[in-house]
Amino acid sequence: MDEVEHQISLSEAFLSEARAKASNARTIANLPGYIDDRLSRLIWEIERIERVKDAIKAVRSAIPEGAIEAERKRARHGNQQALI
Repeated sequence: MDEVEHQISLSEAFLSEARAKASNARTIANLPGYIDDRLSRLIWEIERIERVKDAIKAVRSAIPEGAIEAERKRARHGNQQALI
């Protein structure tokens, strides 16, 4: 999840800039209503994308406590089969 969160953080600046530009475009004089509606939808979609961080938190909270450490410990000791 760390890698996913890192990629999302890289995109934050671009998403913020895109939202600002779309918001600015809505201020164009005599903008037809159908264009304003589409720009509003675009802004809403960008904001939905930004909620990915909440989804990452939800994934992390769903992982049982200690599971990550146990998996790391198991990986350090290799993949050895039991003798029984």
